[in-house]
Parts: sequence; structure tokens; C-alpha cells
Amino acid sequence: MTGNVRRFAAGVQALAEGTPGTRVEVLDLRKAVPSGNFLLMTYTFGSGGVPETTARFLAEHAAGLRGVVSSGSFHWGANFGRAGDHISERYGVPLVARINKSGTAADRQTVAAWLTEQCRNTLARPTGFEDMRSAYGTLD
Repeated sequence: MTGNVRRFAAGVQALAEGTPGTRVEVLDLRKAVPSGNFLLMTYTFGSGGVPETTARFLAEHAAGLRGVVSSGSFHWGANFGRAGDHISERYGVPLVARINKSGTAADRQTVAAWLTEQCRNTLARPTGFEDMRSAYGTLD
């Protein structure tokens, strides 16, 4: 887990939890596994790759993946945040945001709004659908 992703996740959590009906739990995937649907927040490795720990996690837990946020640096040019592109394409989920380092206030607002909407949509579904009481911001 990088400090940039950790700081970003904490900021998103604070914003999202300010909305009634939204509970966000930030997990370090080296220590815990989400019990439901989740938003993956990860960094980009090297020249645009998915970190090996993220790939291993997704190989076992991709069923709950609902979106991805990818951190990187503008200095990487075309490879900036490319891990998110790879994950989005492979698992058919939206790339919610591509952030430079630990992101901006606007990035945090965008992701918090997405999480809030996911929680709202889940609560509006008829009984019998998978319960998404909370959206998990997960870290690599």
C-alpha cells in the first residue's frame, strides 16, 4: 500500500460518510478481505502495470469488484494510472478515477459521489439482490 493511496482513501471515506446511508470501510488488502462489493484503490507499478499483489487479490476476489481508482504520476505520460485501465478492461468495471499521486479535492469528491450513488442504488433494489450496505475502499 502506498501512502498516496492511503491518504486518498481516508479523504474519500470522510466525504462519503458525511452522506446519510453511506458507510465506507477502508481496508488494507494485505490484512483483510471485503465481505461484499468493493471499490479497489490501487497504484500503478513501473511503466503502467498492475501490482502483483493486486493481481493476486483480484484472481481470488474479483466477484465483488464494482469499480477501480488508480493512482500514478503525471510524469509517467501515457502510462499514468494505467493499472486502472487494465483492471477496468479485464473485469468489466468502471475506472472511477485516475489520480495523480494522492489526488485532489475534486478527485476525492468524484469518488465519494460514486460510492454514495452505489450505496443509494443498492438500497433501491428489491429484496433478494446482493446487499451492498457499504462500499469498501480497498488498498493495495
